[in-house]
Amino acid sequence: MASPAAPPSKPLPNLLPHLLASGAAAVVNFPLWRASAMAQSGFNKELSTRGLYSLAVRPPYHGLQAVVLGMTWARAGIFFGSDALKARQPGWPKLLPPLVSSTVVQVVNMPIIRASISLQSKDFTQSGPTTTLDALRHIYREEGVRGLYRGTSAGILKTVPKYCTAVLVKDAIARAYPQPEVESAAERYFRLGCKAVVAATAGAVLTNPADVLRNEMFKTPSHGLLGTLSRLNASEGLNWTSRGISKNLISVAVPVSVTIFLIDVFEPLFPS
Repeated sequence: MASPAAPPSKPLPNLLPHLLASGAAAVVNFPLWRASAMAQSGFNKELSTRGLYSLAVRPPYHGLQAVVLGMTWARAGIFFGSDALKARQPGWPKLLPPLVSSTVVQVVNMPIIRASISLQSKDFTQSGPTTTLDALRHIYREEGVRGLYRGTSAGILKTVPKYCTAVLVKDAIARAYPQPEVESAAERYFRLGCKAVVAATAGAVLTNPADVLRNEMFKTPSHGLLGTLSRLNASEGLNWTSRGISKNLISVAVPVSVTIFLIDVFEPLFPS
């Protein structure tokens, strides 16, 4: 008996809408990301939430260019990669495309993430590095190649579920509430906005503990994943899992929802 034919592949999506959407979200998000990184890493603990955001929007903007470019290519790579895999591999399980694309992007981007977060610490910048390249050299000199990828395991635990959740929720909402035949511009933007916000918020809430764990691993290079987890549990119980969650909701949910929303808005303007 002949096996059933594989579903036909679809044309690849256009990369440009993904890059434009991700770039716009990255520019908006830098101060929010900076505040979240400092809160989750325990930097500037003496500051209130208002004080932390006030500090985050003020110069010096250490690592600004690398963070914005890194966020742009990373989110574009994840969403475009996921869409491209779904188009070319329609028989794959729904989870697999975002799982593959987000894992690859996280591993490639890890040294920039490590350097960028380290630059938000006054103790780190006072020791010399003030640019991302300086930070990469400093980390390599002190810890070798392994140091550049420290926190990768926690980073994958944080990033991959976040984007898998966001993509799966986004696609599920799109299937449940497809575009109607007649829809005004306001109704379309509202529908796309709701889909983007729900998908991004779901991903951010579920992965906050992994964010904290990854950032703590950057602060304590001598501890691995399990050692850092054990230290956090011993010193803070389970309270550490919600550390910085309000800022994470803003710094993660805002750019991801903006990215998803703008991709949907830009795609009709740049057909495949």
